[in-house]
Amino acid sequence: MRKIISFMHISLDGFVAGPNGEMDWIKADEEIFDYVGKRISESDTALYGRVTYEIMENYWPTAANKPTATKHDIEHSKWYSKVHKVVLSKTMKDTGLTNTKMISDNLSDSIYEIKQSRSASGGSESKDILLFGSPTATHSLMQQNLIDGYWLFVNPIILGQGIPLFVDIKDKIKLKLLTTQPFTCGVTELNYTVERQ
Repeated sequence: MRKIISFMHISLDGFVAGPNGEMDWIKADEEIFDYVGKRISESDTALYGRVTYEIMENYWPTAANKPTATKHDIEHSKWYSKVHKVVLSKTMKDTGLTNTKMISDNLSDSIYEIKQSRSASGGSESKDILLFGSPTATHSLMQQNLIDGYWLFVNPIILGQGIPLFVDIKDKIKLKLLTTQPFTCGVTELNYTVERQ
């Protein structure tokens, strides 16, 4: 079965955004982009909440065409155009969207179906489904125990307040640390898998 991995930048005190959704504290440089790009290229399905999806749709489809496009912009734009996108939203309709599936209800059943499916590229290998940012979607999936791993980039900052990654957790979630990676900018990657009973 495929796994859902939550990919998130996080402050040292556990916030994924400031009180008004600010993310200007996140450190991301070429070293991180290269590291993340390798892992992302191995996935063929991206999961988003509505707000994050709209941000992505407004930028990535044409990012590679801009005169100031970086290597990262070109690579990620190419990946974004072919990746299968799944969006959790109660308000968006999937009419006219290319390579995109909307989930508006029956969250647990719909996610289970995606996890059971073969990879979107048609191969037999079980590729991870990456959940990008999307705190509200992450909280919904977390509360139903549908996240299989956390790929966290801990930024060297204490925000004191904001949108927390972990909220309304009813039962303990046991994690096993798979890898760590420090970056020269001060960010540390922590890659966890959820230990199922």
